[in-house]
Amino acid sequence: MTHDGIVLQAIDLAVSYGESKALSSSSFAIGAGELVAVVGPNGAGKSTLFKALAGFVDHDGDVVVHGEHCHHLERKAIAYIPQQADLDLRFPISVGEVVMAGRRRFHGTRMKVTDTDILRVTECLAQVDLADMHDRLLSTLSGGQVQRVLLARALAQEADVLLLDEALSGVDTRHTEELIALFADLCASGTSILVSTHDLGLVRSRFARCLAVNGRVMGDGTPSTELEGIKLEALFSATSRGESQ
Repeated sequence: MTHDGIVLQAIDLAVSYGESKALSSSSFAIGAGELVAVVGPNGAGKSTLFKALAGFVDHDGDVVVHGEHCHHLERKAIAYIPQQADLDLRFPISVGEVVMAGRRRFHGTRMKVTDTDILRVTECLAQVDLADMHDRLLSTLSGGQVQRVLLARALAQEADVLLLDEALSGVDTRHTEELIALFADLCASGTSILVSTHDLGLVRSRFARCLAVNGRVMGDGTPSTELEGIKLEALFSATSRGESQ
């Protein structure tokens, strides 16, 4: 861990949708300044895990943020970026408006935009190399650009924990490298980041820790330990989900 102290803890976290168990009892802790990859096959429960941590779905077990049990309270210290597939890109909204939405945690739903908000939005767009896109409609951007807009929105929240669901999907090689460097800078300042990804090569080369998920957290350690041999086979085996669908 880069800094001492546990920022986020999951204790026996589990999620069911009706009769279907999407995530079985899982426990882990994330320290301040950690960059953690979350890996597993499609339908393994990675998005469900993120939504439960962020408080967007009902769950069993506990989520503890900065030592406080959240239960179903709003978790302002956590910023969640959904998969692009969860978005309706037909909605006529500008890039700047999307990022400004990240400032709502400081104002509530009836926010009055301040000079500080405007400056922060400009800074966040610059951080993801979209400084000239403020007035562009989100629907006119490429998939990789949309991912970077969503990351800028999370940065605007100034959250202590970022949950990035497939945030590097569709992003070209240059910008992937730039975003990984940005993640490292954020982690160095104490922000904790969890990134779900299917790029196991990237995880092996750029992450020191990964959570292996398939119906539950099956492994938690270095990529060289969790993404090799029998463990890798078990992770991507349909039978490893047990009760999960």
